[in-house]
Amino acid sequence: MGDRTILAAQVGYGMFGGDVVAATTWDLQRNSISPYLDRIGLDDFCEKYHGTSFKLVAIGTRSERSALRAQKINEKMTGYKPAVYYGEAPWIDIIEDFPDLDLLLVATPDHLHTPPILEALRHGVHVVTEKPMCLEIREADQIIELAESKGLIVGVDMHKRFDPDHIEMFSNLASRIDSPIYGRGVLEEPLEVSTKIFKWAERSDPNSYVGIHWIDLFMYYLNLKPLAVYAMAQKKRLKEDFGKDAYDAVQVLVTYHNGMTVMFETNWITPPDFESNVNQESQLLGKLGKVESDSQYRGLRYWVEGGGTRAVNTHFFRKIRRPDGSYVSVGYGKDSLICCIEKVYRIKFLNATAKELEGTYPDAKSQRLTTAVVYAARKVMERNYELFSMGLSPTATASFSDKGIILHDPHRREDIILYDKPI
Repeated sequence: MGDRTILAAQVGYGMFGGDVVAATTWDLQRNSISPYLDRIGLDDFCEKYHGTSFKLVAIGTRSERSALRAQKINEKMTGYKPAVYYGEAPWIDIIEDFPDLDLLLVATPDHLHTPPILEALRHGVHVVTEKPMCLEIREADQIIELAESKGLIVGVDMHKRFDPDHIEMFSNLASRIDSPIYGRGVLEEPLEVSTKIFKWAERSDPNSYVGIHWIDLFMYYLNLKPLAVYAMAQKKRLKEDFGKDAYDAVQVLVTYHNGMTVMFETNWITPPDFESNVNQESQLLGKLGKVESDSQYRGLRYWVEGGGTRAVNTHFFRKIRRPDGSYVSVGYGKDSLICCIEKVYRIKFLNATAKELEGTYPDAKSQRLTTAVVYAARKVMERNYELFSMGLSPTATASFSDKGIILHDPHRREDIILYDKPI
């Protein structure tokens, strides 16, 4: 394999890791990265990566059964049989056994992103992780500091940045409607995610899991800095019908320094007979107009007797048949990963530095304020849920300033410093 090969490993092979992330690695192992660069505007780099290759040398999961299953699938799709690891922290053994590893792909549960990221960075390994990068602002600063000191890439799969509708919405239309006044982002996940697929729903919440996509999107394209946050959450369906002490839904209202407010609405209790995988939409109001994007219904809808009506988003991730009968994946879900992985190629093969690539992909530094909002929103919604349960009005808020993140509770007349570094 040698110096012209990216040696990668993947930890986590669940709903997203075993689908979008895995399928992206299959394509990379077959044809390296050049065929997939034009969709993200990097076609001028195609020739520069001629003769390079990509190998997934190891897969790590929680159980032996899932690891062997992942190995079998990769062998079937690529002809290559990666080493398998399993247990509570398989990334430790992977990094130790492959000292020349270039890249660790992290697709573990939300609350288990930070440990493999930090372990990889300590050993000089680049990282591409699923969102959220982490759940705590302290962890975000730790990751950013370590990545910068080591000169390493930490890419975060923020694929909503790469949705062509969002690119048009924020890169073109946003300037035409002038100064932003308010926005809205809605993302509603199916019930099976919180009840069957994810065993860790009680360790997270729908805003931290998917609301972060909208938070990142608005802040990235509009260059927003948070000023204050209000959040409220509910526990009904999951607690009453499934015995899970988890939040059904979260509503987060963020005020930014430019006076704009954005409401982020998320849940993961959408009934299974809903017509699409998820329900999602966004809005942006400016001084001179408004933009609305229905990300759930892109125009393709069908119904079959006995199966109800279905709406399909073919833009996110779809498969195209090759002449030999195999399939290549296409879509903005893949574009985000390719954009991050390309930076690892750029450093290894073109002698680029992580510093000069900063801001050209969803990097760790871009996730600091996003993580701060998610972290503060969770603290506020927890406090407001507690207040509501006590029969009090849920009026707690949080503010962001040079003093850090402060939780304000008028009922207890207290201001609690959640984080003591400037935001």
